[in-house]
Amino acid sequence: MFKSILLSFVFTVLISCAPGSGTSEPVEVSLIQHTVSSDNHPMAVWEKSHPDATETILLVHGRTWSAVPDFDLQVEGEELSLMDGLVEKGYSVYAIDLRGYGSTPRDSSGWLTPDRSAKDLTNVLKWIAQQKEWARPPHLFGWSMGSTLSHLTAQRNPELVSSLTLFGYWRDSDQQFPAETDAHPEPARTATTAEGAASDFITPGSISQKAIDAYVEACLKADPIRTDLRRYDQFNELDPAKVTVPTLILQGEFDPIGPTATQAKLFTRLGTSHKEWIVLKGGDHAAFMETPRNYFIHSLVNFLEGVSID
Repeated sequence: MFKSILLSFVFTVLISCAPGSGTSEPVEVSLIQHTVSSDNHPMAVWEKSHPDATETILLVHGRTWSAVPDFDLQVEGEELSLMDGLVEKGYSVYAIDLRGYGSTPRDSSGWLTPDRSAKDLTNVLKWIAQQKEWARPPHLFGWSMGSTLSHLTAQRNPELVSSLTLFGYWRDSDQQFPAETDAHPEPARTATTAEGAASDFITPGSISQKAIDAYVEACLKADPIRTDLRRYDQFNELDPAKVTVPTLILQGEFDPIGPTATQAKLFTRLGTSHKEWIVLKGGDHAAFMETPRNYFIHSLVNFLEGVSID
C-alpha cells in the first residue's frame, strides 16, 4: 500500500529523549517521503521522526502551498521548520501533500474538493496509526484551508484522532456557500507567483527577508501550478458542535484571515469541553515560521501533553 523513499539530505537537530523529558542530544533526522494509497490514488506523505517517539501528529497545509515549503522550510542559520521543532520535542511528525500539491498528482477530474480531501486525510490517518504501536491515535493539525479540512475529518471520524489543532481558521461558523452543480469548466491550472508565495507574511519584521526569499523559492519549485478547488458548499457540513475531540485554536494576533470574531464563535460552539484558544502575540497567518515560532511550538506541545494525560 505504500513505499518509503529516503531523500538524500540529512541534517542534525537537537532533540529530547521523549516528549517532556527535558534532556537532549544531537542526532541526525531525515526527511522521508512515503507514498500512501488513498482509494487507489498515490498521496505523498512526508515524515520526520524522533527515534523514541510514542506519539505522532499529522500536519495539513493550506490552500496554496504544499507540505514541505510550509512545514519544513530550511534556511541556513535560522530555525523555521515546524517539523523540526516538533521532532525536538519528541514527536513523530507527518505532513501530507493533498491532491495536486507538491509530490501528489491530481486525479483524473483535475479538481480537489473538501470531501475528497477529508477522505484522503482519513486514509492517511489510518495508515499512520499502523506504522507503529503508538500510545494513542495521531494528533491532527490544520493550517488555513487545512484547518477546515482537518475540522471536517475530525468531525466525521473522531475515533481516528487524539486531538485537533486549528490554526488560521478562516470560515465563519455561520457562513454558508451556495450549492454547486456537477457541471464545471476545466481546471484553470494557473501558474503560481512569487508575490503570492510571499503574501502570508504580513507583519513587518516578523521574519527575515532571507527566509521570505527561501520560502518563495521553495513554493515555486514545489507548487509551480495552482491547485484548482471546487465544491466549497461541502464546507457547509462543518459544525463546531460536532467536534468532540480535544481541540486547540491558535490565532496569530495580526492574522486578517483568521480574525478574533471567527475564532470566538468557533471556540464557543465547540462540542468538547477540553479546548483552548491561544493568541500568538506578534504573529500573523504564518506564525509558526515567524518570531512567535518558539511560543507557537510551546503552546502546541503543552496542549498535546495535556491530551496525553486526559
